[in-house]
Amino acid sequence: MNFRTDKAASLAAALILGAIGAPTLAHHAFQAEFDGNQPLMLQGKVTKVEWINPHTWVHMDVVTDGVTQEWMVEAGTPNTLLREGLTRDSLKAGETIIVRGYRAKDARCRPACKANGRDVTFLDGHKVFMGSSGTGAPKDGSDPNEK
Repeated sequence: MNFRTDKAASLAAALILGAIGAPTLAHHAFQAEFDGNQPLMLQGKVTKVEWINPHTWVHMDVVTDGVTQEWMVEAGTPNTLLREGLTRDSLKAGETIIVRGYRAKDARCRPACKANGRDVTFLDGHKVFMGSSGTGAPKDGSDPNEK
């Protein structure tokens, strides 16, 4: 083999390894970022919803003792939420919701506090599972696919 062939083979191998490793980096297990021993309940107003893969993010302002704090709540994929009955019109900016979930291991709250959402309850009492099945989150009865 000559230098040019070796270089092409090395480049091809690097591209293949990069393609294989990319999904692993893009999608994480629950335990990588969130703490199953720190359940929480947040009530606040939706400020923004990002319908993006691999996870939807619900941004909300939560007021505690008169202080407003921004929270980013990770939910399942847009497809998961659609199957559960949540649409882009279900979570509107300004609407008050209650989210039950788990706090992030990194509690610094920069740029916002983070949590993994298990379910969302609307003020009319309607509750919807908003998590991802099989991510390693605690089996807490929220996931309709739990056995």
